[in-house]
Amino acid sequence: MTSVRRRDRWRRGWDRSAGGYDAQMARFDRWLFRDTRTWICSRARGEVLEIAVGTGLNLPLYPPSCRVTGIDISAEMIEHARRRRDGLGRGDELRLGDAESIDLPDHSVDTVVCTFSCCAIPDHLQALREMLRVLRPGGRLLLADHIASDWASVRVGQRLIEAVTIPIAGEHFTRRPAADLAELAGLADHPIVVQERERFTFGIVERLAAERVSP
Repeated sequence: MTSVRRRDRWRRGWDRSAGGYDAQMARFDRWLFRDTRTWICSRARGEVLEIAVGTGLNLPLYPPSCRVTGIDISAEMIEHARRRRDGLGRGDELRLGDAESIDLPDHSVDTVVCTFSCCAIPDHLQALREMLRVLRPGGRLLLADHIASDWASVRVGQRLIEAVTIPIAGEHFTRRPAADLAELAGLADHPIVVQERERFTFGIVERLAAERVSP
């Protein structure tokens, strides 16, 4: 269980990093994540919930027909996202929100998106449960993240990095959301089928598209 004090410290860290976030992520997108944001957003449809929307880097990439609600724990991130939204002329709703307790009814959205954020959600399993809860039958779950590598030597390095990043910022490098999702899919109230799944960059980047089916 992550303490309230530690969660609050991590949230303040995201607030402080909001101004330089776009430049940092541009480097990661170029060298590690490649076209993943486009890959994810092109598969979105209808009413979209984006978890940990950050500064709104995905907003320009959604199809015009999508209506996006974006939540984030960082007020500074949300302010940057709103400025991006306004510059794009979009009508998306961007607000403070907790991925572990999403303030939406059951089965209320057509698509849930979470890019490079399960790694930093304190209880990412609870967040995945919440994503499935709000997703309609037939809806799409679109995830992308950096995960534990296929290469043992790379995993050693990832664990060493985590020894610093988890206490300081809550950032994990060896989580595997797709594997966790498969376990949750075995539950009667969370039926999900993975339709597309790709890994690359030494196996440390994974993206997937899944569909919620009727139980």
